[in-house]
Amino acid sequence: MRNFAIAGVQMRVNGAHSNIPMMNYKLDVLMSIYPWVQMVMYSELCARGPLTAYATDITDYDREFSEMARKHKIWLLPGSVFERVGDKIYNTSTVYNPKGQVVGRYRKMFPFYPYEEGVSPGEEFFVFDVPRVGRFGVSICYDLWFPETTRTLAAMGAEVILHPTLTNTIDREVELSIVRASAAQNQCFIFDFNGLETGGNGQSIVCGPDGRVLYQAHSGEEIVPLEIDVSRVRQSREKGTLRLGQTLKSFRDRSVHFDVYDSHKVQPYLQDLGPLEKPKRTTSLKQAIGVEKPDVIPASSGVPKSL
Repeated sequence: MRNFAIAGVQMRVNGAHSNIPMMNYKLDVLMSIYPWVQMVMYSELCARGPLTAYATDITDYDREFSEMARKHKIWLLPGSVFERVGDKIYNTSTVYNPKGQVVGRYRKMFPFYPYEEGVSPGEEFFVFDVPRVGRFGVSICYDLWFPETTRTLAAMGAEVILHPTLTNTIDREVELSIVRASAAQNQCFIFDFNGLETGGNGQSIVCGPDGRVLYQAHSGEEIVPLEIDVSRVRQSREKGTLRLGQTLKSFRDRSVHFDVYDSHKVQPYLQDLGPLEKPKRTTSLKQAIGVEKPDVIPASSGVPKSL
């Protein structure tokens, strides 16, 4: 057994000011009640909210977050922040070890285009090892909608995927299904934590390597501490999910080459889908105010007016 205790914090996120003082307070409360927790994670953009106007040098956050990790001797993933690098902005997560040292950073590969405007995609995957426990991977929000990202982390050996998210839209229920499916397909634990208010609509979820839900939060503030046995991942990958499908082995031993992933072979059908932009109104403004009449089938056409 490789037991390890991880806690997720689902909290209100204010977009008008820094949320770090409240993050710090929540962590103090969490650790006073559950001193056995070894790793803590927050939701996407928890520290400063979802406005790119507050993007800054990522190192501006290191002092406070390093102190939080060092004070409680925990591994810490404080969600993500908008990082400014020259004329580019990234959505970036940082992991700190119990000594407060930066273990590494991950830049979201799939910004939520066309809505997450002005944010550049990252290009490098990120995994890190917790000694005597296992390998962890980091993914952010919309990344999970692209199974290639999770499969790559699994192929790199990630046994637990930490997935901070910010979803305040009506597709949250769909995301919950994706988390379950991704955990089962890649035979790993997934900790998916969402914020509240400008930080999301909650419903954080944790799934095990068989895709089963270990816990699902509601739509209020919650602190969720869970101790998991990371060795379950290795067992699932070697013997199969529920001793059935051995998906990673089958992926490893595949004979097929997926042409869809060749950047120089973009499929014609995908080209026909049009530009990546926000949907437009299906009814013109003139039609909406009654200035312009929509196309009407003449009564003499023989087609019933109701059609």
